[in-house]
Amino acid sequence: MLCVGETMAVFTPAEAGPPEEVRAWTRGIGGAESNVACALAALGVPVGWVSAVGDDPFGRAIVAFLAGAGVDVSHVLVDPTRPTGLYLKEAGKTGSAVRYYRAGSAASALGPEVVDRLDLGAVSHVHLTGITAALSPSCSALVHALLDHPGITTSFDVNWRPALWGPSGPEVLRSLAAKADVVLVGDDEAEALWGVSEPLAVREVLPEPGTVVVKQGAQGATVLAVGEAPVFEPALAVDVVEPVGAGDAFAAGFLAARLAGEPPARCLRSGHLAAAGALCTLSDVAVPLPSADVARLLVADPATWAAARVSAAGVR
Repeated sequence: MLCVGETMAVFTPAEAGPPEEVRAWTRGIGGAESNVACALAALGVPVGWVSAVGDDPFGRAIVAFLAGAGVDVSHVLVDPTRPTGLYLKEAGKTGSAVRYYRAGSAASALGPEVVDRLDLGAVSHVHLTGITAALSPSCSALVHALLDHPGITTSFDVNWRPALWGPSGPEVLRSLAAKADVVLVGDDEAEALWGVSEPLAVREVLPEPGTVVVKQGAQGATVLAVGEAPVFEPALAVDVVEPVGAGDAFAAGFLAARLAGEPPARCLRSGHLAAAGALCTLSDVAVPLPSADVARLLVADPATWAAARVSAAGVR
């Protein structure tokens, strides 16, 4: 499996206080597609990350981190003239203010020529997001080329970022999602983009994909597959530390179970369990829950699932 998209260096305050007064910052990495790749690798799925970084310390740190997480980085380009992007994150339980410094980054120069150097005949699945399509015209062309490529299955996480899009965003994202085999979208994203939030209404907007997953925040998520009844699974109760990365972890958990042939309800639970691991950390990259807890909850009856609670201290 391949995940395609930009990853940046991310800085979070290492001390309390207003951001303009913070003098110490902690560097990590952040990128929707690499978050998914790391979570997939942690779940035992062979996965590679396709992107570009600058020939700089940030780029080298990103590649080393992903390699250390078990992700194949052999398809990452090192651009000698463009920098690795970065962003600052002011973390909080209900959301995080983010300031991006990614214009002219190495990854924004990626284009459809990337497809020519990938052995897609040996790839079972490609995961993409709407973020990549917004970075530049060449990145948008790359996303189209991968979604149009015959013989591979694809997933597309809408990942609505209004700051990256102009007025064309809603229709462009709808047209991209229409080409994918699996689409993941939050009900809040669907409301902002297309004026609908109920799963069946979202499905009416996106009739083309074989599977549409509507993420409904703390309520749960619904799978709508062609020819099948909708399936809903409630989310786990989580003591949230910080929410960034939870959607990416959910995508990884869902896709890992789907690629393993699990039924829709099990795929949703796998997504919720992976997302819980991201909600309990300040990092954008999910920390997997203990495997014994995951195995137990995947097959738990509805009452046991509803009674479970996840925190940074563990599952109870």
